[in-house]
Amino acid sequence: MRFPPSFLDEIRARVPVSSVVGHTVQWDRKKTNAGRGDYWACCPFHHEKTPSFHADDRRGRYHCFGCKASGDIFRFMTEKQGLSFPEAVQRLASDAGLQMPEMTPEDVAREQRRSTLYDVMELAAQFFEGKLQSSDGAAARGYLADRGLTAGVQQGFRIGYAPAGRNHLKSYLVDKGVTGEQLVESGLLVTGEGIAVPYDRFRDRIMFPIRDGRGRVIAFGGRAMSGDVPAKYLNSPDTTLFHKGSVLYNIDQARAHAHECGTVIAVEGYMDVIAMTRAGLANSVAPLGTALTADQLTLMWRLAPDPVLCFDGDAAGLKAAYRALDLALQHLKPGQSLRFSLMPEDCDPDDLLREKGTEALRAIVADADPLVDVLWRRALAENDRQTPEDRARFEVDLEHMIRQIEDGKVRTHYKAEISSRIRALWTGSAAPRNRRQIVARSMQLTRQSREHRQRFAGKRPWDTAMPASPQLKAFARGSTTATASERRERLIILSVINHPELLAGSAEQFSEVEFAIRELDSIRREILDIAALHEGLDSAGLRHHLSERNKAASLAKIETQAERLNSWHVKSDAAFEDVRTGFEHMIALHRKNVTLERELRAAELALAETSSEENLLHLNQIREELRSNLGEEATIEGFGEASGRPTDTLG
Repeated sequence: MRFPPSFLDEIRARVPVSSVVGHTVQWDRKKTNAGRGDYWACCPFHHEKTPSFHADDRRGRYHCFGCKASGDIFRFMTEKQGLSFPEAVQRLASDAGLQMPEMTPEDVAREQRRSTLYDVMELAAQFFEGKLQSSDGAAARGYLADRGLTAGVQQGFRIGYAPAGRNHLKSYLVDKGVTGEQLVESGLLVTGEGIAVPYDRFRDRIMFPIRDGRGRVIAFGGRAMSGDVPAKYLNSPDTTLFHKGSVLYNIDQARAHAHECGTVIAVEGYMDVIAMTRAGLANSVAPLGTALTADQLTLMWRLAPDPVLCFDGDAAGLKAAYRALDLALQHLKPGQSLRFSLMPEDCDPDDLLREKGTEALRAIVADADPLVDVLWRRALAENDRQTPEDRARFEVDLEHMIRQIEDGKVRTHYKAEISSRIRALWTGSAAPRNRRQIVARSMQLTRQSREHRQRFAGKRPWDTAMPASPQLKAFARGSTTATASERRERLIILSVINHPELLAGSAEQFSEVEFAIRELDSIRREILDIAALHEGLDSAGLRHHLSERNKAASLAKIETQAERLNSWHVKSDAAFEDVRTGFEHMIALHRKNVTLERELRAAELALAETSSEENLLHLNQIREELRSNLGEEATIEGFGEASGRPTDTLG
């Protein structure tokens, strides 16, 4: 009996080779790395004492380095278990949850056509590649050069060009013996009711071949050269070869790199994948113009246990991240999760690479957040917590999300983690998350000065309304709330760098500040880690340790930016009493504004989804409240006297 190659490929995709072989062998725990899909055992085909038999789930193959036995799941079932090939297919199809196909003569003919369509798509790819290098592709080559895509990059991704005429590709393929029916079935022609003569689907577009896991061209994506066309990017329609929800762009080339580094990165489009590859992150893939699907998640998990989803830093990118989170929850398993990384606002990987360089792009990926952190921040942003009823709703929403996790053990640990965070939130303190924060908490509790406690007993500076500083009023008139928040974050960091003794009494406060700027948050984590390992740090020592951790460039940038802000109270020559007062006041105001900024993001998302007067009014109300808060960074009685600035303000 003959089976469609597509059916056999589907079984291979669903049934890991390790699960088939694992019924026969005992995996060696010392050599096996299940998270990477690497399994080792003593060979089931010959007697040996040292494991030399290797199963690779990513490639779907096994190989013995001793007796040279090698193959896939079907071969293992026939050679080791003595099944006939049809019996092996039937058993593995059952394991995969697939029904056995009944091959009619029409099915056989269809599979033959399918095989031929791979040849058609390869011919089309060669045609587009040739046109890019011809006089027709001059403008496209110029565009690619302007985007930094060298000839080597173009060849590596087999980028091409579809000329502007309606029949260039059609004529070329017909001359090669391709039939009109094959052209339509491959999705290369536009046809349908009201179209008398089918014509080329892709015209005047830069072409990106889409390949399956075996490197065969199965579809195309095209970027329009003209700005007048309705669709900037256009993909092939679903065909016999191509189902966009089951394919990832660049999966064939990313597989080996993902295997080497232990992770895979999903970005949003073709140019993003190419930008990541140019930055040395060749383990990058992309969905094809749709929201991430369960099939695509499964493909990524076959490459790595903890993929990074990297989305654009706008409302649409955040929305896409939340959709992926909702999809992933039910599929989480021990050792199988996701991490999330958002680009800076209004920036994609290609933009960031061109504007900031390779290191900036790699840093964004390195700082990816675990799924549990994104789930928690989403709940904080989408729920008001002012009343008991609001807080109950907040907990109910989190419980609902956790219930979607089907794996019992993972669900139990999520419940424990979220419960811990909720307790810390209601009590107003953050539970220690790791060794660094535990040590920081200890420093705060044991070294907090009695003078500090007495000074603010019953009266904290952020609890009392105070007149706004003239500088800050002017700043409020000419800046956005985001700019004020970023300014404050830089000053908080620089206060600690110039005065590490602040950590003796305020380490916990510093560890809990929510930084919007990733670079500053990364430096904050390094400072806490250094402080936990080295007691009695002075400014010079802290700067030295930060430089050793490759933060010298970031530190120089912060100081340059702070110099323009002209805030004397963070400088190294300011009196410590004034430094401490300013530091605590900035943290308090920052905490207050973070809540409003969360509400602002939620309101912006609501308006993007439903454009109504009510949503617009709500958004403007939050904006006004944020603007008014700019005036709360204010003078404090006695502030500046110790530094010889008795009339100065915090602004």
